Amino acid sequence: MQNLLWVGMGGFLGANARYLMTLWINEFVIKRAGQLPTWVMFPYGTLVVNVLGSFGLAIFGVWFGSRVGVSPNVKLLVGTGFFGAFTTFSTFANESLVLAQDGNWMPFILNVLVTNGLCLLGVVLGLMVAGRLFGG
Repeated sequence: MQNLLWVGMGGFLGANARYLMTLWINEFVIKRAGQLPTWVMFPYGTLVVNVLGSFGLAIFGVWFGSRVGVSPNVKLLVGTGFFGAFTTFSTFANESLVLAQDGNWMPFILNVLVTNGLCLLGVVLGLMVAGRLFGG
């Protein structure tokens, strides 16, 4: 039961952080939408949180793995709870499908390729940064 509380607390923080960051990123993009061609309009907020989450989880994983005696509750709170709720594969998949269903093929293709590529790059960079910081 205690594990559920740790995951739940982290999830609460991660989901709210994702929501607020997505609102902020999308508002930022919408303010500049008149300057952007329509073919580059796709879910930037989801892209940003997924890339940052991939980067952050990689750093956290190396940090956690390099520490002796760190409570498993920290892993549940931050790794499973926060980053699990902060990143969102289901939203990415749904937003991608909506783009395709609306016939926005270029944004659909860009969203799928850019999100997957940048998330993988985020993990690689996170592992590199964490390796330098924590020797992991």
